Amino acid sequence: MAAYTDDCKMCDDVPELSDSDEEQWQSMEEVSEHTTLQCLFCDRNLTSVSETFQHCKADHGVDILDLVQKHKLDDYGYIKMINYIRTTKCSAESLLLASDGPLPWDGDEYMKPALQDDPLLQIDVEELREASGGMGSSSAADQVNVEDRVQRAEEALARAMQDMHKLKLLAQGLVLNADTSHGPTCSGAIAELREDEDEAYFSSYGHYSIHEEMLKDKVRTESYRDFMYRNMDVFKDKVVLDVGCGTGILSMFAAKAGAKKVVAVDQSEIIYQAMDIVRSNNLEDTITLIKGRIEEIDLPVEKVDIIISEWMGYFLLFGSMLDSVLYARDRYLADDGLVFPDRCSISLAAVGDTQKHNDRIAFWEDVYGFKMTCMKKAVIPEAVVEVLKPETVISESAVIKTIDCGSVSVSELEFSVDFILKITASSFCTAIVGYFDIFFHKSCGNKVMFSTAPNCTKTHWKQTVFLLESPVAVKAGEDLPGHISVRKNRKDPRALLITLNIAGHKQTYSLQ
Repeated sequence: MAAYTDDCKMCDDVPELSDSDEEQWQSMEEVSEHTTLQCLFCDRNLTSVSETFQHCKADHGVDILDLVQKHKLDDYGYIKMINYIRTTKCSAESLLLASDGPLPWDGDEYMKPALQDDPLLQIDVEELREASGGMGSSSAADQVNVEDRVQRAEEALARAMQDMHKLKLLAQGLVLNADTSHGPTCSGAIAELREDEDEAYFSSYGHYSIHEEMLKDKVRTESYRDFMYRNMDVFKDKVVLDVGCGTGILSMFAAKAGAKKVVAVDQSEIIYQAMDIVRSNNLEDTITLIKGRIEEIDLPVEKVDIIISEWMGYFLLFGSMLDSVLYARDRYLADDGLVFPDRCSISLAAVGDTQKHNDRIAFWEDVYGFKMTCMKKAVIPEAVVEVLKPETVISESAVIKTIDCGSVSVSELEFSVDFILKITASSFCTAIVGYFDIFFHKSCGNKVMFSTAPNCTKTHWKQTVFLLESPVAVKAGEDLPGHISVRKNRKDPRALLITLNIAGHKQTYSLQ
């Protein structure tokens, strides 16, 4: 899905099922079934946490439960103490001499496990503290009570491991965590971004609010739904790829429209929610979800018949997600395959709104009697994303770019073109507004389209407004010529730099 910045709890417990994760699952299961623990102070191996604690107390004179209570250790303190003992191989005597002042294991370096998958680090410290609370008495009954609590903690851990194993099996059948280590090399600014460089973009899609905003955009969501439901013959028995699937809504539309198989790809953490959503709607046999960047993964199919994606950003191209769709098209689409939306266009129009211009630009000329005109240089270069009042549009629209998603190249998404705006009302041109139209036409008996123009039902994309530093006087019936260039920001290829030349005045705007 495209990136949006305004008005914008993942399933962190769901593991990614890579090869290394598979080994971790198996290791954890083995711990719960036949654990072998090494004593903290000697080479003896024991079979349970409780037996280890008993051995340490009986043979070495160290009561771990008593130490937890004595030093009021929380989870972190307990973990550090265990790792300190194993790392430094300290004697039982020196451990017992630790005062109530700064403890020898206070350093953060002891957060790192000394033993991989150490069962002693998997114990609930609250259980230990509760258990050790009654240790004031040395009666056999108290000791049995402590041991019973430890045993119950171990049993709870074993049950948790079983539950996680069941979850793993379910997740394996639904989510293929892509192996990105053998991804093919490819050109293009977006494709060449490292994962850490692109983290902010995908992280913005991890929170539910951005998906809620997009789903509640009826123009957007219902257009995709209507296109698929009204053209089921296009989708019947087809293999579909959904690039940037988000919550999976388009994938589910495609499945309901008759697709034989849908492969849904998304790099953001929302894909774990999509996993639950797909399963809740009994579509897991049709829809396969893959976490990863489309440029770096290998799909479970060689070719797809249809690519669907909601890739549009502000001013259509912000976010540069279309680059990823085109990469998927070139690598995975069958020769007679289709990309939807199949066509889109960007248009410009003149705006005459002196009140808004005064509020945002002229305002800085006199702020409580002080000149702040230098602030104009900071305000003007930023493109404004907002809902424009349709009555402020004072010209006919001019299409400056038409994109055929089935054939366009990434390089063609940067362009420079002249345009002419036919003025419809005498006024002052204070800004230029940009918007886009989307078409689902190719091979469709029932064609669908939608527009983000100011005179149409508003969408979450709104419109993009480029304020002019100095208003230009215009008369109805005359032509207002201009020139525009659109290119990616080299420092951030998901952002745009738009340069406008209107009536001899040139200004570059950023959209980021």
